[in-house]
Amino acid sequence: MIHLTILGATGSIGRSTLDVAGRHPDRYRVFALGAQRQHELLAEQCLRFAPRYAVLADEAAAARLRERLAAAGSGTEVLAGPRALIEVAAAAEVDAVMAAIVGAAGLEAAIAAARAGKRILLANKESLVMAGQVFLSACAAGGASVLPIDSEHNAVFQCLPPGGRADGPGIRRILLTASGGPFRRASAAEMAQATPEQACAHPNWSMGRKISVDSATMMNKGLELIEAHFLFGLPGSRLDVVVHPQSIVHSLVEYADGSMLAQLGNPDMRTPIAHALAYPERIESGVSPLDLARIGRLDFEEPDMERFPCLRLAHQALDAGGGAPCVLNAANEVAVEAFLARRIGFAGIAQLNARVLDKLGDRPAGADVESVLALDRDSRRAAGALLERVAA
Repeated sequence: MIHLTILGATGSIGRSTLDVAGRHPDRYRVFALGAQRQHELLAEQCLRFAPRYAVLADEAAAARLRERLAAAGSGTEVLAGPRALIEVAAAAEVDAVMAAIVGAAGLEAAIAAARAGKRILLANKESLVMAGQVFLSACAAGGASVLPIDSEHNAVFQCLPPGGRADGPGIRRILLTASGGPFRRASAAEMAQATPEQACAHPNWSMGRKISVDSATMMNKGLELIEAHFLFGLPGSRLDVVVHPQSIVHSLVEYADGSMLAQLGNPDMRTPIAHALAYPERIESGVSPLDLARIGRLDFEEPDMERFPCLRLAHQALDAGGGAPCVLNAANEVAVEAFLARRIGFAGIAQLNARVLDKLGDRPAGADVESVLALDRDSRRAAGALLERVAA
């Protein structure tokens, strides 16, 4: 029996994780469910899966959850605050931690799980983008293992030799596939007028609003390049992106002999989640079998760096190294939040990211969690100060 803590339980990854785990009650027991503030959905999850602990970072939301569960006679204990998320990630009873809290908010809990030697199912790419070396050092010190959940990185992991590293002999490069998002065929002028609703209407995947906007700008793919650098040990010169609108090929590994291995599957996050939960075994995920005859064709094209400047900025940050990826990630979180609040236009996201990266991109990488979070705060303050100068 594997005991799970799921951080980000109310998001799309958390819900999919519970769906897969719920299909195998003889294998998985939910120890703790954590989220930011969605107390109503978390209450429903607690009543179904009966975790020992439920954690909400927001104190007021936790109080409402506590009332709801008490009224239902639930035995789940409700905890509150960011510190509680760290505690349930590192608890001795826990075998595996799904790290799926979006953004910088999930960093400290993911590192706590690493230090405690857990199997980390990593869906929070910001842990590596912000603090790649700090996170990997914590994993090494604690004896933690990391299994990537992003469909692209999970695909790469499946196509690599045992051990999951690409920096050995025989591997030429990694190609991450990108759907192109909702604006793959849109002109720059059309994209400049895009609304949050249009940006969040992904053609293939069902995701949260922040990651949907990142897909629309292709910043999500840029952050995945940085994540791949830390996960697989390759420099940016051996990491590429190819646009694949069907989202059937989830990534590819090119070998020195000319072979190219790819992982294919329907666009459903339950596939990489099931792979990581059961690795090295395979279990039923609930995903429909892939029907290639019905799909009929698979298309690939180069990404357009002019229409998607966020991807170019991510390449720039990866090449610069140091604190640049952390700076870019922080600026992007501020920019996307401002866009969703209609404070800036779609083009303003890349503009703000570029200006903050120019201002702070030469900062050194943080040597520990505290210095990483300090750089994150400085970058957010700089982004906030520059907001009025970008496209409305």
